[in-house]
Amino acid sequence: MLEDITGENPSTHVLQQDTHEFVELETMIEHLGGTNTEERSRDIDAEPPINIELPLITPTANEPPQINEPDQYRILNSVYIFPPIGEEYIEEFNPTDTIVFYTFIENKPPPLRLKIAVFSRKWPVGTIPGGMERHAYTLHTALAHRGHQVHIFTSPVDENSPSVSHAGVISYPQIHFHEGGPGKWRYNNAFEQFNEENQRAKPFDAVHSESVALPYWLARRVPNLAVSWHGIALESLHSSIYQDLARKPKEAILPDFNKSLHGAVPRVLDEIRFFKNYNQHVAISDSCGEMLRDVYQIPGRRVHVIVNGVDEDGFGEDERLGREFRSRIGVPVNAVEISENIKLLIYLESLQFSTNASLVFGVAGRLVKDKGHPILYEAFSEFMKKHPDVYLIVAGSGPWQRRYRELGPRVLVLGSTSPSELRAFYNSIDIFVNPTLRPQGLDLTLMEAMMSGKPVMASRFPSIKGTIVVDDEFGFMFTPNVKSLLETLEAVAMEGSRRLAQRGKACQQYAASMFSARKMALAYERLFLCIKNETFCTYD
Repeated sequence: MLEDITGENPSTHVLQQDTHEFVELETMIEHLGGTNTEERSRDIDAEPPINIELPLITPTANEPPQINEPDQYRILNSVYIFPPIGEEYIEEFNPTDTIVFYTFIENKPPPLRLKIAVFSRKWPVGTIPGGMERHAYTLHTALAHRGHQVHIFTSPVDENSPSVSHAGVISYPQIHFHEGGPGKWRYNNAFEQFNEENQRAKPFDAVHSESVALPYWLARRVPNLAVSWHGIALESLHSSIYQDLARKPKEAILPDFNKSLHGAVPRVLDEIRFFKNYNQHVAISDSCGEMLRDVYQIPGRRVHVIVNGVDEDGFGEDERLGREFRSRIGVPVNAVEISENIKLLIYLESLQFSTNASLVFGVAGRLVKDKGHPILYEAFSEFMKKHPDVYLIVAGSGPWQRRYRELGPRVLVLGSTSPSELRAFYNSIDIFVNPTLRPQGLDLTLMEAMMSGKPVMASRFPSIKGTIVVDDEFGFMFTPNVKSLLETLEAVAMEGSRRLAQRGKACQQYAASMFSARKMALAYERLFLCIKNETFCTYD
């Protein structure tokens, strides 16, 4: 029998949604069976969907599982296992109100070494990769480190761009750059390379497309494919609504934006029609998973929620690094001049100020409108007038870079920031701000900040409140407008840095258990194993 990380035999649990009764079924995965390709080729669109919202449970021996708040299942503690394709399962269980999952076995090698193909528009070669590139690198490098043979099919790079050294990396994906201009994705060229590699010694066990890197008319020819959605058209439509609501009353609607609004609904309808051509779907947030099942009408057994993870070795608490970074960029040790008068020190202590009285906010990412920088710029400029001891560190570049610099010396703009500098940045702030107007996907910056032991302020979007800020202790949420953001900034100032540090401890513990690259890789590994062989996703 397989053992879980607690040393106990794992059990498979079936949740009866109406009564919340849990029935334990002993896991039976002691041998591998043959892949039933005939059953896999059946039309699985016709099967009824599964409702896969489950409570987070941690069962122990001879004790019923406890349901923790919030009442929501987390893929990073267990992994969804879709049932085998066949009438036998449907006759025995009703898939509309049951679901099976397994506990992760983190410290064990995979039961099978897989050959995995990945289609990704870009692969990070420079020192300052974007969020999607960081995600792709983190996930597939972790899978390679687990012993899987990972092949990346991606666009060529600029030969003059600085490259990241992989010296000393024992396991690293094999990169296939197709021909063409740097950064210009040509899916047909990549697919040709994939077919050549697939016909060599061993065919691919599983194929992964990062979003629509592999278009649906090619994806439907690949039955062992899973696609991960980092933003869908329905979420983009919501984003357009939030952006227009943030527009000032007399501000004109830009022609391009107005044009995009008119095409938004047809794009959603197009996606609903062609998404079914992808076999398995990975949503990176609970809310996206719900949209895929409820609006896009993807059968629930083909939808899996796996939250993105971040490199736990690259992000973590380091107070010394944070202090050094503050000093280097010009944030004073004490934002309020404190005299040696003992009465003043006692007074400051009574207000729960530390002698390091600076209150430092941080924001990171592309400095563009849809990331919410217009509302942060306006709210923070007003906030600074009442609080002479607050600072904002801006890590990123974009059109709003110059505007932030206009706010004076208490707003420090770093420009483009490398991953190593991001670690120092997170450790230098008291709280991380994410004012995004884009509900699609999930910004890695929120997870990185929490992994670094920092609380967060974030827009109240379903994806964020349902997957990231699931507890009030983790920080603050605001409606994405200037008034609500300003009120939240004031609430943070009232708490002070000591209380924020307490919140940060809770964030770090949660992030370490939920958002690590290792857990993300294990979730994808289990999905790919199940795609390879149904023995990994069924039981006797």
